[in-house]
Amino acid sequence: MLELPLERLQAWMQAVIVHPGTTDEALAQPENEAAVPPARLEQVILPSSTLTSQERLAIYQGMYPLRMAEALQSDYEALQHFLGDERFEQLVQAYVQVYPSRSYTLNRLGDHLPAFVLEAPGLARRDFLHDLARLELAISDVFDSPETPALTTEAIAAIAPEDWERARLTTIDAFRLVAMRYNANDYLQSVRDDDHQHPRPKLKASWLAVYRRDYDVYRLELTRPAHDLLADLAAGARLGEALTAAIKRGRPKPQEQQLSRWFRQWMAGGIFRAVQID
Repeated sequence: MLELPLERLQAWMQAVIVHPGTTDEALAQPENEAAVPPARLEQVILPSSTLTSQERLAIYQGMYPLRMAEALQSDYEALQHFLGDERFEQLVQAYVQVYPSRSYTLNRLGDHLPAFVLEAPGLARRDFLHDLARLELAISDVFDSPETPALTTEAIAAIAPEDWERARLTTIDAFRLVAMRYNANDYLQSVRDDDHQHPRPKLKASWLAVYRRDYDVYRLELTRPAHDLLADLAAGARLGEALTAAIKRGRPKPQEQQLSRWFRQWMAGGIFRAVQID
């Protein structure tokens, strides 16, 4: 009987299953053959009454691309819709060869897909697809982020008016900002609404805050000045510093009523979880 430490056995099994070639080729890889010589495969995987050890292993290897596609479909629904099933499956097969699953969970499998879209061969509308993938990744990230309580109205009321200039606001964990060049958000919404008429890709600068509250994910459309101000605050800038930078940037210069409306909206949305005066 071939005895292997569990960790080494698991590493061998994964290497064989994710190998892009045939099962014979996977088993013959030097590192795999060193761990489990093909002649001793039956000592690691028992044959069944109808299948050899290698045939049983081939089932897992054959299911791997399908399982990866299934996992990515849930996170990249709009990307799959735009590409169609066949081209999406081709994209996934190419992707998992470069970025195979390295974790016990498939939740993080698609982390590199937006970057891969920029280099994957044979893709039309690549820049639009990149925006669409980045947006869907932000939604997936927010959905999987830890639940953190939002800043309470009592905590906000406890800050003296003269102290707000020195306030640093901390965003909740389930929060992302997305800046895009294309109408990816419109397309994503059309897919979710199951519209028959989906917008064609076109240049449309847009900015979004993606966040989760009470286990629902929201996409809040922002102006560029609002996005940039929120980005400064999320990066740790004091409120006074962030407002000064926003006024200097112009694009256009935000008015006091605008600023007040933005902050009411952000506070009501539960985007911030803490405030610190320093």
